[in-house]
Amino acid sequence: MKKPHAIIIGGSLGGLFAANLLRSIGWEADVYERVADDLAARGAGIATHDEMFDTMRRLGITIDDTIGIRVQDRVFYDSTGKVIATHVMARYMSSWVRFYRPLKDLLPESNYHFGKNLTRYEERTDGVTAYFSDGSSASGDLLIGADGIWSAVRAQWFPDLKPGYAGYIAWRGMAEECDFPPALRDEIVPIHAFCLPEGEYMITYPVPGQDDDIRPGHRRANFVWYHPVTEETLKDLCTDASGKCHGVAIAPYLIRPELIAEMRALSRSLFAPQIADTVDLVKQPFFQAIFDLESPCIAKGRVALLGDSAFVGRPHSGMGTTKAALDAQYLIDALLAANGDLAAALADYDQSRRQFGARVVARGRWLGAHMSAHLTKPRHLRVPEELCHRTPEVTMREFGAKLCDIPDLAPIAKR
Repeated sequence: MKKPHAIIIGGSLGGLFAANLLRSIGWEADVYERVADDLAARGAGIATHDEMFDTMRRLGITIDDTIGIRVQDRVFYDSTGKVIATHVMARYMSSWVRFYRPLKDLLPESNYHFGKNLTRYEERTDGVTAYFSDGSSASGDLLIGADGIWSAVRAQWFPDLKPGYAGYIAWRGMAEECDFPPALRDEIVPIHAFCLPEGEYMITYPVPGQDDDIRPGHRRANFVWYHPVTEETLKDLCTDASGKCHGVAIAPYLIRPELIAEMRALSRSLFAPQIADTVDLVKQPFFQAIFDLESPCIAKGRVALLGDSAFVGRPHSGMGTTKAALDAQYLIDALLAANGDLAAALADYDQSRRQFGARVVARGRWLGAHMSAHLTKPRHLRVPEELCHRTPEVTMREFGAKLCDIPDLAPIAKR
C-alpha cells in the first residue's frame, strides 16, 4: 500500500519537526527550503521549554545536559550597575543550531531539497502540487506551510495579510566568553541579566560556544536589546552604505558601521556598565524588526500552516521554536486520531491551534506593550498593561516563563 506523502515548504525547525514526526507515523515527507545552502550557520541564542524536549524525545533524539547551559539566576540591574532584584528560574539556554542539526540529520538527505522557492500550489480532489521558481514541481497528499513569517503558502490564501510591525527592533549579538575580563565574565556570563530603562528592554544570557561547547571559558554570552524605532528609522537602519534599502531586514555585514557605533554609544548611556561592556565585546551585532501576525485560518483543503507561517508571536515569550514543535506534534496526533480522514484531522488542527496561536500572540503583545507605546503615547496616557509588567519582579517572572506556568497557555498547549 502506498504511503501518504507530505510536501513541506520551509526547512527550518518547524518543517523538520513536521517531516520527522510524519515519517514516524508511516508517512513520506519531503522538505523544500528556499535557501540554497545549509542553514546550520544561521540562528542565534534561544530559550527552551520542556515541551519542545518532549517532542524531540518522541523522535528518539537524546536530550541531556549538553542541550544547553542551565541557568538558575535571573538578575535585574539598574543603569548604574546595581543589582535591584533577583529571581530563581531554572532554564536551559541554548542555540538554534543545537536543535536544527539533530533534526536535519534525522531526515534522509534525499528528502531535503535546497534552493526551492515556492511560487504557487494547486489542489485537486486527490492531491496537491507545489510549483517552484526553478521550474520543478512536487506532488503529494498534504502540503504544509512551515516557511516562516513571510510565508508564501499563507500568502496564497491571504494575499493582503501582512505581519504587523510592533514599533521596535531587537539588536542582538554573541560575545565569546574567552574575550571577557575575568571579573565581568564571572558576573555576567553565568546568569540571565535584565536591564529595563524607560521604553527599552535588555537581556543577556549564556549559550553554547563553537561546536556546542558548554564548558566554562568556551561559552558565549548572548544579548537581546528591544529598542523602539519608527518605521522611517527602520528603513534607514536597513539601508546599506551604497544607499540601497533592503526592506525591513538587512544582512549583518551590510549594516553601516556608524549605526553600530551609535548603537554601542546608546547602550553605554542607557544600561548597566556590565551590560554595555558585554555589548562592546560583540564583534558583529545585528538586528531584526519585531512583527506579529494572526491568521484567520491555518488549515483548509489539503494545506496546513504551522509555526510562524500560522501565527507570529513577539519573541518575549521565548517559545517560537516550542510553538513550532507543538504545532507539528498536534498535527501528527490529529492525523492519527482521524484514522486517515485528512479533512477531519485538519479541521481539528485548525480549531485547536488557532486558539493556542492567538493566545501566544496576545501574550507577546502584553509583554511588549510598554515598547510599542513608547513612541506613540505620553507616559501619563498609557493604560495599565502598557506599564504593569515593567517592575523587576514581574519582568523576570513573566519573560520567557515556563509554558507549564502560564495559565492561558498550559491547558491548551498539547492535544
